[in-house]
Amino acid sequence: MILPGSAGPLPHHDGSALHAPRHVEPGAEVRLRLRVPAVWGRAARVWLRSIHDGEPRYDPASDLGEADGWVWWEAATVVTNPVARYRFLLEVADEAGGDGTLRYWSLNAQGLFGRDVSDYADFRLTTFRPAPEWLRRGTMYQIFPDRFARSATSNASPNGAVPKGAVPDWAVPCSWDTTEVEGSGPQTPYQYYGGDLRGITERLDHIQALGADVIYLTPFFPARSNHRYDAATFACVDPLLGGDEALVDLVEAAHARGLRVMGDLTANHSGDAHEWFQRALADPASEEAGYYYFNAGHTEYESWYGVRSLPKFNWASPGLREKFVLADDSPVARWLRPPFNLDGWRIDVGNMTGRLGGTDLNHDVARLIADRVRSINPQAALLAEATNDAAPDFSGEHWHGAMTYSNFTRPLWSWLAGAAGQVNFFGTPLPGPNRTAAEDFLATHLDLASAFSWEVRQQNMNALNSHDTARAATVMIDGGQRLGALLMFTLPGVPVVFAGDEFGLKGDNGESSRTPMPWNDPGRVLADLTADYAALTALRREEPALTGGGVRWLYARGDVLAFVRETAQSAVLVVVARAGAEAELAPGTLSETQFAALAGRPAYATGELVAELSPAPASQPGPSPDASAGQIRADVPAPSARICTQGPAAAAWVLPGTRLPVPQP
Repeated sequence: MILPGSAGPLPHHDGSALHAPRHVEPGAEVRLRLRVPAVWGRAARVWLRSIHDGEPRYDPASDLGEADGWVWWEAATVVTNPVARYRFLLEVADEAGGDGTLRYWSLNAQGLFGRDVSDYADFRLTTFRPAPEWLRRGTMYQIFPDRFARSATSNASPNGAVPKGAVPDWAVPCSWDTTEVEGSGPQTPYQYYGGDLRGITERLDHIQALGADVIYLTPFFPARSNHRYDAATFACVDPLLGGDEALVDLVEAAHARGLRVMGDLTANHSGDAHEWFQRALADPASEEAGYYYFNAGHTEYESWYGVRSLPKFNWASPGLREKFVLADDSPVARWLRPPFNLDGWRIDVGNMTGRLGGTDLNHDVARLIADRVRSINPQAALLAEATNDAAPDFSGEHWHGAMTYSNFTRPLWSWLAGAAGQVNFFGTPLPGPNRTAAEDFLATHLDLASAFSWEVRQQNMNALNSHDTARAATVMIDGGQRLGALLMFTLPGVPVVFAGDEFGLKGDNGESSRTPMPWNDPGRVLADLTADYAALTALRREEPALTGGGVRWLYARGDVLAFVRETAQSAVLVVVARAGAEAELAPGTLSETQFAALAGRPAYATGELVAELSPAPASQPGPSPDASAGQIRADVPAPSARICTQGPAAAAWVLPGTRLPVPQP
């Protein structure tokens, strides 16, 4: 695979409107565009290779003309299958050899290859119903309710200890500002700080000031832990959080401000205290016994990772499907309807749901849940957790997007790794992220993002960290969280801010990262990033290129990453350096007018970063775009830019859009 560097631009295609239609219907003819930079080479011929009922077909592309140093090609194909896969094949004369030898290049969603490659990373068009627009455009704020805020009506003072008589027998009462979170130990799942849903309602000003417009709540059902992934029932909101009325009030208050609220549902398991499991355990002949996996003697049962408090659902059970999904009072349906009106679900361990040994009902269950959700509210969002290579389970047919760490968070941690020592690196046996170069970040990102359709990529959750991981502020170099946040807000996907990120909170694993918010103790604010997050949410909201534009990588070497998000109307250039460095944006990577825009102030910047513009050396004149004719002139030096930093730094510039050729008569 050829990665971008100082050598110049590469042939490009993505699923954005510059290159492909956004939504397609089965049987429709679609026209797909590829662009080839003149400084890279002149393609003699281009074909579109598409897969129809499992068989490849080659359709010739036509030359549309040239604009700003790019030759555009277009080919047509018919969408035969629900997921239409395709790539481009380019025929280019090998000018270095001088003997007219032809070389063939394959371009897929992973990049440019001088050899044949697997179909796995081919571009994808899908015919599935699109996700709600608000999800793709939104910024998500994740809240772990026990640690966010105590309400004014709480039975505990805002920063004191919870009275022991006010909590159930499983809980260990803690003082909000003085009891340290136990990241690993017998009290870890039982430390109870007393945050509640009304506390969230009272802090909506804070969430809105950050610019977030989607609140994602981890589970709110009664349970026997502070994380509540071991639900004891799905029939009500935990009274410790304020009960059903508190959820109704929160959603109504959020909706009045234009905010959405999503819940978190465990479709893979319940808690062992759940009413269904208690009946199943007591009576092998009960209907509920079929909801779980028991051995022949009814003495053992399957559970999540062998954790006995989390018995695993058996989705072959018709009764479970009715009770969990199809019934009007099912957990999937009830909370999406009045009076609760949640705006969607995040499905916990979606990758494991419906899977056990030789049984794989995962896609069947996903389809069942998705059909039910969309029958209630076509504008509801449906996301699912999949911590590994998620693409095979995320075609867009059912889940709108993935909460996954493989294609963004993990490689970003490795690129920005600091000297934290021992941190939980996503359950691997490594003591922490292995420090890698920008080339490795990009190769990993492309490898694990390329098999998603363009639509799904834009709806995947991009997180620096979450309630299940160490905090970025612990993992990354000094200032790394700001660098990572810029990437999170500008790459395709839904940015996710875990409550406390804006205060630079730390933690070396998921449990220790669940620190109570420092509302009343400024000494616990480790770094105030509220202005940064507010600026980044505003930039993303104001620039359509960041929520619908294509992405083209310009540079990935050592300490520097650079890419541009593009539409026909405007573009956003992003440059991130983890250390003092110099990087060249070679001639042809941007248009003349886009290079000129780098002389202006960036829309967002952190650290010291300078963009120095220059023409190509007179002794090596390069092609230059003629803005009036859209043609290449060899007599005018092509512009380039040198990016210089004195240390960790990042910036984003708003640029003119990307022009297409003017159709010829």
